[in-house]
Amino acid sequence: MADLSGVNLAMQTPFDADGAIDFALLEQLIEAYVAAGVQGLVLGSGTGQHPYLTEAECNALYEAGIRQIAGRAHVICQTSALNMDEVLRRSRHAEKAGADALMILPPYLEGPGDEDGLFDFYQSIDAAIGIDIVGYNIPQATGITVSVPLLKRLSGLRNYRYIKDSGGDFTTLQEYLQLDIGVLNGCDTLTFPALMAGVKGLIWGGANFMPREAVALHALVAAGDYAAARDLWQRILPSQLYIWRNAYAPAVLHAAHLRGFGSGHVRRPLRDLGAADAVALRAAMAPLMD
Repeated sequence: MADLSGVNLAMQTPFDADGAIDFALLEQLIEAYVAAGVQGLVLGSGTGQHPYLTEAECNALYEAGIRQIAGRAHVICQTSALNMDEVLRRSRHAEKAGADALMILPPYLEGPGDEDGLFDFYQSIDAAIGIDIVGYNIPQATGITVSVPLLKRLSGLRNYRYIKDSGGDFTTLQEYLQLDIGVLNGCDTLTFPALMAGVKGLIWGGANFMPREAVALHALVAAGDYAAARDLWQRILPSQLYIWRNAYAPAVLHAAHLRGFGSGHVRRPLRDLGAADAVALRAAMAPLMD
């Protein structure tokens, strides 16, 4: 079982002004994030605009990222797709490239919504690969909730070892924590309470623009310095509230660019933040801009 504890930064995919992946900037970002002390990097995350990358682009991104990381942080690759054969193909490729774990969405967009169908989906992937699967609960995006009974069944599979919970329901997260499975918080605004509740680690998109603060928050909670952790969280929280309630990826990339991490470019059909939104985001980031 891969140890995915700590801060797994859901990494942006850097694009140039024409929308092509900027691999030179990818290398620079990886170096910056590793230097900041993150324990893991998630390549092809939602924050990395996975839905708008082709399979070939994902494969090239993962190969380049794994090569640059070179074992200095654990690597999670998202291999989600709507076509079952493609999920398996992507997953095998990422495993062969050296990923430590695979993050895979349920089969959304009119896929099976019943629990037996969801179980069969992950069971088929589990039989085809030999590294950890990170399941994903994000019902606001997929329309599918990974129930507690279903997660208990899934945890019995050989490789289904983690669940990323981005649902934003703290009760569900705590129910997940009662099971024998690694729980990774993915809801930015619940990061501090999730750490206090005992999650194994984080998959954190907002960390793209504040990697040092993210690592420091995790370290403070782990050390039991809860007062200092709470104070740091109060500086972090306004920006997390903003990105969670607005255009997520464009806001995260714009914020990251403001703090020197990346170009700020999104890929179509996403659009850059408008002027008014950029002003509001900057105000939310004020406690971090020292």
